[in-house]
Amino acid sequence: MLLEGKRLVITGVLTNASIAWHTARVAQEEGAEIVLTGFGRAIRLTERSAKRLPKDAPVFELDINDESHMVSLVEELTSMWGAVDGALHAVAYAPEDALGGRFLSTPAESANITFQTSAFSYKTLAVGLRPLMQAAGGGALVTLDFDNTQMAWPAYDWMGVSKAALVAVTRYLANYLGGDGIRVNAVSAGPLGTVAAKSIPGFEAFEGLWEDRAPLGWDLADPDPVARMAAVLLSDWAAMTTGEVVHVDGGVHAVAANAKEL
Repeated sequence: MLLEGKRLVITGVLTNASIAWHTARVAQEEGAEIVLTGFGRAIRLTERSAKRLPKDAPVFELDINDESHMVSLVEELTSMWGAVDGALHAVAYAPEDALGGRFLSTPAESANITFQTSAFSYKTLAVGLRPLMQAAGGGALVTLDFDNTQMAWPAYDWMGVSKAALVAVTRYLANYLGGDGIRVNAVSAGPLGTVAAKSIPGFEAFEGLWEDRAPLGWDLADPDPVARMAAVLLSDWAAMTTGEVVHVDGGVHAVAANAKEL
């Protein structure tokens, strides 16, 4: 199996509709041991979702912006496994006033928390888990992106800025962690009907665009293609791939117009 014997940390699981949950499911199906993270009142949702996986998985608390949480997680993983082979970073957050066409009026503190939680946190997770991946002889980190490096998306606003920054963080982490044998990549997914996506004002416009433009078509209700690509990047099959943004979006990123529009 693709991930036989791998020990993986999966962050960002709330419901069993999320990309993170489906990545956890695929990872287990491919032989991995996993733990999930959640925090605050929402950790109950994470615990409930853990029970819906093929095998129940431990849930540890992790507020990625709280340094003590990262320290505690590393201690728990050291005690349980002694080493970690990889992790999925599926953490993002923007205050209401940082989205929905409010770009010009967003206060600095809202832009800052969006960047810290949605982009800088990839570095936080990587640095925290680094000793455990070094103990494993290397590892793989994967984050979930929505590509904003070439264009602005209406209503995505400061989350879009943070997702663009996330790509840069991916590349810099790849540069600094390559010597440890740690690969760092991103999966840029098309829009999916997750709880997180539906919280974005104007999300319906994204849906329509993909339905019209994706050369391969796009199913808003199917996270499986994204989860499977994340599993590949977490596996040894991607042994020489790092600093990469892999698009799983039906091909929308590659075309100016679908042939069916011409």
